[in-house]
Amino acid sequence: MTKKSLFAIYGAYGHTGRLVASELLARGEELLLVGRNVEALRALADELDAGERVRTRTASVDDVAALREVMTAADVVIHCAGPFAITGASVAMAAAEAGCHYIDHALEPHHVKGVFDTAQATAQRTGAVMIPGLSFYGGLGDLLAGALADGIARIDRIDRIVIAYAVNGWRLTTGAKNTATHLFAETERLTFSEGALHAGYVEPRNAVFPFPPPLGPRTMIAPFPSCEVVTVPRHVPVRNVDLMLSTSAFEAKDAFESEHIGAAERAGTDFTIAAQAIWEGGGVAGQLTGHDLWRAGALASVEAAVRIAEGRGPAKTGVLAPGEAFPAEPFLRELAGQGAFALTLRRGEGGEE
Repeated sequence: MTKKSLFAIYGAYGHTGRLVASELLARGEELLLVGRNVEALRALADELDAGERVRTRTASVDDVAALREVMTAADVVIHCAGPFAITGASVAMAAAEAGCHYIDHALEPHHVKGVFDTAQATAQRTGAVMIPGLSFYGGLGDLLAGALADGIARIDRIDRIVIAYAVNGWRLTTGAKNTATHLFAETERLTFSEGALHAGYVEPRNAVFPFPPPLGPRTMIAPFPSCEVVTVPRHVPVRNVDLMLSTSAFEAKDAFESEHIGAAERAGTDFTIAAQAIWEGGGVAGQLTGHDLWRAGALASVEAAVRIAEGRGPAKTGVLAPGEAFPAEPFLRELAGQGAFALTLRRGEGGEE
């Protein structure tokens, strides 16, 4: 009998962690719930009511020995506890050193770049596949850009990839609120322009992005500090990456005061992720539209984790962008089939229909 894989979830009792745990259990997997709060872990294990398929382990991000034990026991870890600028580095490095496959829900570009910079050689040596930023923000935009680029024929270099997020009804968790507060106060921002990654102050501005009907043009925050500036150029031949987020994302009166609302209310989000690939004389576009961005991100990380555990992951090890790890369009179509969103690709001149 083949031994089943063990999936560790760091930050399991947060909203995203609960979604990830429920989805993995629905797929018949075995879980190790990990976090700092022993009572919260036990309560979640009781709530999931899956018997011996669910175990718990306490480990804080600064407890090297505990993290090492978790990563040695698990086959794959899905890191759900932001802000990743604080929690990310130690969990990622523990996974790399143990050869434990790693996926996280970060959108912070500095964290994602840090995983590439610090864990790459170790992960390649130990055989770990590591995919930071595989979530709603960051990961889905990266995959959508990859799907557009994969369908472009006879184009050596794309001048610009634009990724725009339109979100309505977003209610932030404590981790998401802390992440947003940190990101929008950040002065050393990462951007990708003229074929290179840059760090420095960038003046935020309002822009208008022409979403397809029925959404139409929307006022956007630009640049939006998300990790596609790090990941997209790894697998797409592009000179510039522009990221935008709709101002409507923060317009709900309780967006920043919603840590304790119920899961059903938190799921009441409408979203569109639109991407354009533009070059001289042509361009292509695509979009993802759906509801409940939290579930969409959880499904993405679980699908990746299960594929890796079953030997259906990337051929190479090390730290990879989502669109490096998996063929982008088939991966998105699988998620669409699971109800994460609807996928539309509109390919024009220079692209295949």
